Amino acid sequence: MLPTDTIVALATAPGTGAIAVIRVSGNDAIVKTADIFKSGSSKLLTKVQSHTVHLGYIIEGSRTIDQVLVTVFKGPNSYTGENVVEISCHGSPYIQQEIIQLFLRKGCRMAEAGEFTLRAFLNGKLDLSQAEAVADLIASENAASHQLALQQMRGGFSNEIAKLREELLNFASLIELELDFSEEDVEFADKKQFSELLHKIDTVLKHLIDSFALGNVIKNGIPIAIVGEPNVGKSTLLNALLNEERAIVSPIPGTTRDTVEDELVIEGIGFRFIDTAGIRETEDVVESIGIRKTMENIGKARVVIYLVDGTAIQNNPAKTALVKEQLNNITSEYPNKNRILLVNKIDGIPDDTLNDIKKELPQALFISAKENTGMEELKASLLKLVNTGALNSGDTVVTNTRHYNSLQKAREEIHKVQTGLEEGLSGDLLAVDIRQALYHFGEITGEITTDDLLGNIFANFCIGK
Repeated sequence: MLPTDTIVALATAPGTGAIAVIRVSGNDAIVKTADIFKSGSSKLLTKVQSHTVHLGYIIEGSRTIDQVLVTVFKGPNSYTGENVVEISCHGSPYIQQEIIQLFLRKGCRMAEAGEFTLRAFLNGKLDLSQAEAVADLIASENAASHQLALQQMRGGFSNEIAKLREELLNFASLIELELDFSEEDVEFADKKQFSELLHKIDTVLKHLIDSFALGNVIKNGIPIAIVGEPNVGKSTLLNALLNEERAIVSPIPGTTRDTVEDELVIEGIGFRFIDTAGIRETEDVVESIGIRKTMENIGKARVVIYLVDGTAIQNNPAKTALVKEQLNNITSEYPNKNRILLVNKIDGIPDDTLNDIKKELPQALFISAKENTGMEELKASLLKLVNTGALNSGDTVVTNTRHYNSLQKAREEIHKVQTGLEEGLSGDLLAVDIRQALYHFGEITGEITTDDLLGNIFANFCIGK
């Protein structure tokens, strides 16, 4: 990638549509577009003002390719910080390719994945965390992930990191200054204030690190494993939640032999439901593999729905006791997982018997997946398990694994500085750990970058962005 090249790419999704947008960026973007654009008002694109739209034709010699709208953005007041032109043409794939090929013949180069946003970063229009938020915004599939990406793109996370970095940098400068005057034994940095600052930074970092548990599941969807014995209605429950026949339903035990996944958005939060094979003793090799996958999915899930057939436990104290034992086993093996005990098929249970079951299993929710009864109560319970307080209050929530790792490393260095300060270490030793903490802060916003890091980040972008 040469930053002096003029690049071109289709900015809208490929395929047929009403319109398509072709984006061109570089110092020569306006000049090259002017060579192939004939304005209906005879205006020259090189003379027009920035942020203006012009109707005309894309032409090659005497051949007219399409009637288009051309929008001009003059650098540095553009997305990339360079001269940018966006051409809105008719959405025929033939027209799109004809216009792009025409730009290539004029000396432009096809843009690499994420190259427009990379140029925005290199030209100081976005920091690195904001650039990554652009990709998250494009990939957002529900209201919550959209809100988090938009907040980060606007600089909410960047601003918080920048404040911490600036305050730490000020004290680092004073400590470095003390080293220059070490022979005079002068003290520029107030150690008490420095200790208070380190405590404040540690508190903020802990809050940001803890928020990743919420941010990660919102970004990727909250995995929920539906588990239980065969024929308790796991597949029927999945179909009822999704309101479609997603999983095979059969009275034959062991029908589900592999996991079936699908996503449901509840009040802006994405939940990934995993219908698993029924847990039982079996000699069937394929079914055994499915049961092993069930146990693996329980380990990966954030929430475990343990589904019970209500008709099987009615008037059956031994079966009810077994349900309690199995739920306790899941709790013992996975103590940090949220669990919901769900009693299904209540449409086949008399009211007085159902009341007895409710007394025996007071923590359970009662549904009929077949009759779609109790689905709203289940959805409400799932939402309660997600701590959306930070999301609703507008607090910064970390969603990016790279940011999370850098925050963890920065906090480790802050702890080293705190320990060193308490033990009375010399300023030169403290300065080493402070520099490392500043380094990890810089990794997040892009003050510290490598070609490999940028390559990994922007390779995941779509072409045209």
